[in-house]
Amino acid sequence: MAEPAPTLAAGPAGPADAAGPVSTAGSVGTVETQYLDLPGPVRLDCGQDLYPVRVAYETYGALSPRRDNVILVCHALSGDAHAAGFAKAPPESGTRDGFAAEDRDGVTGKALGWWDGMIGPGKAFDTDRFFVVSTNLLGGCRGTTGPSSTDPATGRPYGPDFPVITVADMVRTERAFLDVLGIERLASVAGGSLGGMQAFEWAILFPDQVDAVVAIASTHALHPQGVAWNSIARDAIMRDPAWQGGRYYDTGRAPDGGMGVARMVGHITYLSALALHDKFGRRLQFADDIRYTITEPEFAVESYLRHQADSFVRRFDANTYLRMSRALTYFDLARQYGGGSLVRALDGVRARTLLIAFSSDWLYPPSASREVADALRALGKPVESHVIEAPYGHDCFLLEEARQTPIIRQFLSKHSLGSE
Repeated sequence: MAEPAPTLAAGPAGPADAAGPVSTAGSVGTVETQYLDLPGPVRLDCGQDLYPVRVAYETYGALSPRRDNVILVCHALSGDAHAAGFAKAPPESGTRDGFAAEDRDGVTGKALGWWDGMIGPGKAFDTDRFFVVSTNLLGGCRGTTGPSSTDPATGRPYGPDFPVITVADMVRTERAFLDVLGIERLASVAGGSLGGMQAFEWAILFPDQVDAVVAIASTHALHPQGVAWNSIARDAIMRDPAWQGGRYYDTGRAPDGGMGVARMVGHITYLSALALHDKFGRRLQFADDIRYTITEPEFAVESYLRHQADSFVRRFDANTYLRMSRALTYFDLARQYGGGSLVRALDGVRARTLLIAFSSDWLYPPSASREVADALRALGKPVESHVIEAPYGHDCFLLEEARQTPIIRQFLSKHSLGSE
């Protein structure tokens, strides 16, 4: 049985904790992640039906009487449902990457949502106007059914028996979740990186149910270099003896070493060479001169990567990482829907599209957004494309919030709400 649909017009601040709401200007306040069990199975691209499926989610703002002001925000590989505000029960470490994000979270002392700078009153996704929904993705380890969830057939974690999933599977799960909430149409689907891929999938799979797409630092297919880096990260996990074929949950040994290396690899691909140089240079971390050690970090950048690895393994499951990484590499709109042609793949899209890319992002480069924009323009589809000059690499979509905000607000202002 599915849990009853919650009351969706609770207001923008969300529930407060016992000590009262913690907020900053433009914040949605303190929020609590909720959970919903889907009433039926989700059909997967691999041919399996997955059931039961639980979805973790948060909402911000109030649903309009006509239910026409909903924005679905979709997270990237390491994100979760906590997209905005302060977590009522914060995890050991947050899901926000990047230098500026770390600095800001350290000041507050509480876990900010991974897109807090973009969601709230007066922000890019304005909760005074829109009802914003964020879910943890299918296959996740932060509340939504994934490999660490209990397999009803065995009473033990799925582990490697959890099916391989695709971005389309994630989107179908989101559609089934919104059906339970009684939300038929979306004013926009928005996200960065893997989140932008979901937005594209929404526009193709459900063209009559999406008014606008906001795809940031994303692509229609990961370039070969990105596929290669993802492969190295997955191999690091699977070559760790503690992986044990993915059946490590009851052994007391998780593949933390391999996961840490995967995180290090991933993290440096999210940053640019200039960002790493400006932040660390060749600064030594623990002494004024080298210590002639092999096993311990010498340079600040080495220490930083170890810190990233240690924080990540405390909050993320290796089997989930493998599936998210594989979903990223499988994603290819031209292959999936166009017989090799991106133009044919996008032919049925009806949503207005906003594309934002960043000059220093070599993992999801501006050229990828340009290819999507060119294909949509060739079809006569409404598309708006921007490239922001910024030095932080792929992490720009989490760091350059102030520069993205006016672009997104202007784009979304063209949406006419029936309740206004």
